[in-house]
Amino acid sequence: MGQRIINADGMVLGRLGSLVAKMLLLGDKVIIVNAEKVVISGKARFTIESYKKRSNIKTLTNPIKGPFFYRKPNLLVRRTIRGMLPWKYPRGRQAYRSLRVYMGIPKILNIDESKIENFPEFSVTHLKGPFIEVSKLAQELGWK
Repeated sequence: MGQRIINADGMVLGRLGSLVAKMLLLGDKVIIVNAEKVVISGKARFTIESYKKRSNIKTLTNPIKGPFFYRKPNLLVRRTIRGMLPWKYPRGRQAYRSLRVYMGIPKILNIDESKIENFPEFSVTHLKGPFIEVSKLAQELGWK
């Protein structure tokens, strides 16, 4: 039960998310840095279309009320990890509060470079097919 800092540069989003969700449920506090460099496996066009289709959902009675979908890369990663937690139960909500996701490495945290963890088994180098970075997906969704 400690604080873990994970460098997400070049990691696959689903594999990273499942690992982080497990750490959170075990009671660790997790900080993810370089969230904009996470990749999503699959063809870029199909991934962008599926995210755009999901973000166009509106309610007929009051379209202002949402649902709303994130466009910033760090919030996309955070929301993906939330989907892997038991959100409807207090245990999942408490675990989600222990998660911090940042784009880049913030200087405010004073992170020691030696404490940042890398998981090469979840790297994009193990993928054989196409992929897209979360930052490019976010730009397609309207993030500047």
